[in-house]
Amino acid sequence: MTHPRPLLVVDVVGLTPDLLRHMPRLRRLADAGSSAPLDTVLPAVTCSVQSTFLTGLTPAEHGIVGNGWYFRDLGEVYLWRQHNRLVQGEKVWETLRRTYEGYRVANVCWWYAMGATTDYTVTPRPIYYADGKKAPDAYTRPPQLHDELVAELGEFPLFQYWGPTASIRSSEWIVGAVRRLMPRVDLTLAYLPHLDYDLQRFGPDSPQARAAAVEVDDALAPLLDDAELLGVEVVVLSEYGITAADTPVDVNRALRAEGLLEVYTQDGMEYLDPWVSRAFAVADHQVAHVYVSDPDDLERVRKVCEALPGVAEVLDRAGQATYGLDHERAGELVLVADRTAWFTYYYWEDDARAPDFARGVEIHRKPGYDPAELFLDPADPLVKVKAGLTLARKAAGLRYAMRVIPLDPSPVRGTHGRLPENDEDAPLVLCSSAGVLGDRIAATEVRDLMVRLVGGEAAS
Repeated sequence: MTHPRPLLVVDVVGLTPDLLRHMPRLRRLADAGSSAPLDTVLPAVTCSVQSTFLTGLTPAEHGIVGNGWYFRDLGEVYLWRQHNRLVQGEKVWETLRRTYEGYRVANVCWWYAMGATTDYTVTPRPIYYADGKKAPDAYTRPPQLHDELVAELGEFPLFQYWGPTASIRSSEWIVGAVRRLMPRVDLTLAYLPHLDYDLQRFGPDSPQARAAAVEVDDALAPLLDDAELLGVEVVVLSEYGITAADTPVDVNRALRAEGLLEVYTQDGMEYLDPWVSRAFAVADHQVAHVYVSDPDDLERVRKVCEALPGVAEVLDRAGQATYGLDHERAGELVLVADRTAWFTYYYWEDDARAPDFARGVEIHRKPGYDPAELFLDPADPLVKVKAGLTLARKAAGLRYAMRVIPLDPSPVRGTHGRLPENDEDAPLVLCSSAGVLGDRIAATEVRDLMVRLVGGEAAS
């Protein structure tokens, strides 16, 4: 048995050919090696695409139909779950271990990391104190890795990983962790989120987007230099490209207006009631899963959705099958947005009755994705003062709630989720070896690409 070639796989989310022009260190890797456009999956969102990369399966096969879905057996909408058992199918490192005994793997911030059979794991995991405080932190395995990384890099910068203060700092921390783990393992997985931020805030054609590309390239340079010195094969890829956005679509409000969606009220605030709603949507960027409890309502719900401006497709189970999305976790209907449209999760009709979590960064409480979490409310002249006072309470060890997020979705300038219309807006794959990529590569082929690069045989 030959020794496996070490491999580093870096997911630079949002990387496209257009942005690569502003990234000289990554261009050097591509020019010396190879590159190709990547044909992603629907929905083109983080959890679905990463699961396809690691299993070689479509969402219909591995079951990750989005960044979240309606858990019918619990009657709850959950986004950003973390247990690896949710991903159905064999992971690439499990395949490689059949060939290479003792094959070692590190996962730094790829999703569904908890409970995975990797040797090293680093994934965001806040501390939720009993009095309601939330503090930044990460889960690590083995446990002693936590203190090692904190001693060398500082605490995991959770508030720079997502939210209105998201910045390059989180990607720099991740690179630091990867540089320490890569020499210990055979396969290293790294996820760098930075391009998500300013491309959604300002749009993919903005000066801020180009500046973000430069920042990521600079942050990656020492890691790529390490890989070159250590003889590590490198793959850099992206899950999706971010395109311009100008049309938010309030699908849940439309369903409520038709008497299909119900809410319940507590303390003057309205909450989605999925247990009794006849139809509601789990919004996820440019894709929305619409769950319809009674088959007799299906045609009516379809007509409501088809009539919404900004909806390009309404997919029933047969339509979902054409995209490899017809899993039992998917909605009875799946909506795909127009090119510059995206779906909000909003279901209330009066902002005065919105739940308090709507104005905060609450990715686990909102029944849908909310890109407005990247902004401080521009309509509130005191928003920065409020944010400062909140941080002061946090520093003093007091309970706090960061209620500074706008309920107006109009500032959002970038989105993703539907399949790209051209290669300039599409994700891509770069490899440090020449001649290993064809004219293009499908997301379902990435797993076997990894196997080939390590030295094993591609699975059938």
